[in-house]
Amino acid sequence: MPSVFYRALSACLCAVSVAMHATAQPHVDPHQQTAKSVGQALTLRDAIQITIRSNPELKVFAYELRAQEARVDLARLGTPLEFSVEMENVLGTGEARGFDAAEGTFALSKVLELGHKRSRRVEAALAERAHVSIEQQAAQLDQIAELVRRFVHLASDQKQLELTAEAVRLALTTVDAVKRRVQAAKSPEVELHRANIELIRAEVELEHAEHELLSSRVKLAAVMGETEPSFTSVDADLYTLPAPAPFELFASQLERNPDFTKFTTAARLRDAELRLAHAHRRADVTVSAGVRRLQEVDDQAFVVGFAMPLKARSRGAPAIAEATALRGQVDAQREAETITARAQLFEIYQELRHSMTEAQTYRDRVLPQMQEALRETEYAYERGRYSYIELVDAQRAYIEVQRQLIEAAANAHTFQAEIERLTAQPLPATGESP
Repeated sequence: MPSVFYRALSACLCAVSVAMHATAQPHVDPHQQTAKSVGQALTLRDAIQITIRSNPELKVFAYELRAQEARVDLARLGTPLEFSVEMENVLGTGEARGFDAAEGTFALSKVLELGHKRSRRVEAALAERAHVSIEQQAAQLDQIAELVRRFVHLASDQKQLELTAEAVRLALTTVDAVKRRVQAAKSPEVELHRANIELIRAEVELEHAEHELLSSRVKLAAVMGETEPSFTSVDADLYTLPAPAPFELFASQLERNPDFTKFTTAARLRDAELRLAHAHRRADVTVSAGVRRLQEVDDQAFVVGFAMPLKARSRGAPAIAEATALRGQVDAQREAETITARAQLFEIYQELRHSMTEAQTYRDRVLPQMQEALRETEYAYERGRYSYIELVDAQRAYIEVQRQLIEAAANAHTFQAEIERLTAQPLPATGESP
């Protein structure tokens, strides 16, 4: 089938930002969305869609984004209006006993924020929300990359099971061939015992491959948020290999990765916090106004008040120093992670190219010759020109070459997924332009 590993991932990576919003919506049964039912082969596209909707680790971000929205709404609120009551000259002695000389003041007060503190506070809250959104995208890419790894592993296990079943078939064919030669007195009976032993070993390996396949299926279902697999197999062309572009092109795409985009949003967040810290250097003013009741003379009077803290600029210096240091830390972390990611990308790129070369060599050059060699060996054994040992060696070599082909192809797809995770860009399939 055409390039399932690339077309599906390309479409789903482009939809990551849309899926971010979808995770905050009411839960929808993913199996209804993808129209998958038990017994159908699972495609990578459907697996990614289910994972984005149902992965438990990704659901956490929906609640975190709601919390961030609440923090933004809180930041937009101004300072509250306060009502205060103050009683003087009450419950004293002499002329001030009881409430005879009481004076009551009823006032409203409000803190007037200066220095654009409110707008700076909103900027910081919005930057924090954007930072969480980028973290959500990075988490989604992590889960998609893990999904692809498990998808490839399951596709590999399916091939391994088919190969092990073929080994059992070859062992059965060998037992029949040896039995005919023993009955014709052309081979010793010990060869029949050896052939039966090889058959038993092949059957044990087949049982082990079946258990490996079941485990891989459960592991894939787990990253999709399923406790029991809703599929029996995956639909994948393991031998359709990627066509990687030059390394420098991938290196230039590192900046698109949410792991690096988060540094941009982190820098904006630190800048907003720094501006807020500077705004706090300007002191707020508290104003109040009210009415005072003069009990002794039975009169009322208006009162006004004004309050402002002193030395506010010097008290704001530590907050500014902290915000400045944190802003510098973002740039240092970005530089360090860029160097590390580039080195990691180069290593994975080299492993990808090696796996592709290995898989292509086994597929196009070695396997056809092994098939022909096995046919000739079986033909020669039937006619007594080759021994039983030579036949078994040819069969083992044939199975081993196919096993190495499966492993090399699976490694190529796994390394491809790692590169796609680092660059947030899908690789084209063989024969397509990058």
